[in-house]
Amino acid sequence: MSWSENKAREASGIGDYGRVIELARKEARMTQRQLGHACGLSQSAISRMEKRGVGAYNMTTLARAAGHLGISPALVGLAGSDVATALPPMRPEWTPGRRFLAQKPANAARSSVSGPSPRFSGEVADQADALRLATNAYRRMDATVEARQLSDTVQGHMRLVQTVAARAVDPVSRAQLAAVGSEAASLAAWLSWDMADTGSARTWYGAAIKAARRSGDRLLMAYQQGSLAQFEVEAGNVTQGLRMIRSARGQLGDDQPAIATAWLAALEAVAHATAGNGHAADRALLDSADGVEKMSAEEPPPWPWVFAFDQRKVAAARVACGARLARPQWVATSLDDAKAALSSHHHKQRALLGLDMAVGHLASGHMDIAFDLATRALDTGLRLRSGRVVERARTFRRSYTSKTPPAIVQDFDARLHDAYM
Repeated sequence: MSWSENKAREASGIGDYGRVIELARKEARMTQRQLGHACGLSQSAISRMEKRGVGAYNMTTLARAAGHLGISPALVGLAGSDVATALPPMRPEWTPGRRFLAQKPANAARSSVSGPSPRFSGEVADQADALRLATNAYRRMDATVEARQLSDTVQGHMRLVQTVAARAVDPVSRAQLAAVGSEAASLAAWLSWDMADTGSARTWYGAAIKAARRSGDRLLMAYQQGSLAQFEVEAGNVTQGLRMIRSARGQLGDDQPAIATAWLAALEAVAHATAGNGHAADRALLDSADGVEKMSAEEPPPWPWVFAFDQRKVAAARVACGARLARPQWVATSLDDAKAALSSHHHKQRALLGLDMAVGHLASGHMDIAFDLATRALDTGLRLRSGRVVERARTFRRSYTSKTPPAIVQDFDARLHDAYM
């Protein structure tokens, strides 16, 4: 496509702004998924925008896409609007997938289309993308690396984010970098939690929520509130956790991605199970499964989720609920999916799920299977120095009492006795 052929002008003239975005995206050789990821949107959101024709558009979505592709706000009906000038453009040659795209199409678009120049340069957006990539990389490393080893690096990363944010001179740039800081603080909280440092974890989660509020991103605010809710439930503050989950849902309103619905419902199910409310837990699990069904199989989870949420995660939540409610049949009914989840590359999450399964088997009288699962999980926790896994193993051990424990239990006790985290 050549911009001189006036295809974009023709589409713009009839109000088909989605077609304008589609032409610019294809000229830049980007997929819908890449553009969505770069703009903080899902692939389906980009697809709906491009297919909307001459219908009503979400101005914020249009502004983000146009800014990233480097086309004039005038072409998508935003000339002179507050939305067009409030959002900085993102340089089209950089995407979170680390692919460098030809800059020529964007330059051509700027030179051939009249309209006001965007207010901000793409430098801050590039910095935000790079910092976010680093945060996501550290979060993935947490699956197989000791939290203690990552913690210092993440703290340094946080200082870098703060330094870059301090240099931001306009509100939009500060909001962008606040979102990046929120994600980094959430990771710092997660690492503290894994090291059994609950005080630091709670402080970092609080910082993540405050930064998310400054960013103005409702999805991020809901995600961080849900993350803190999960922590509070595990710490025994179930009422507070449930209140936070309700608040997170309220942040999203009616227009929430299916992954948010599924994830929050799974957190709610575990919270109800921790409180001993099996009926409410079952209802929330059904809601979570329904949310997963509504997710597109081809679409990756939208930001800020780093890891996918699918039916295996719902099954894992059901296993966790069964462990807390002492309902071994819940473990049995989810066993196939739970075994699939146990093959996950996230070693710490796999160990935690293994301990939940062990609780279910122990409640069913299958002591050897239970302690075999628990021993493997404990070994993972010791190898990765995960205080969270080790403490869960201690909780499991307290659920079994016998004056003459068999050899498999004695072996487990010996490992646990040497667990100096």
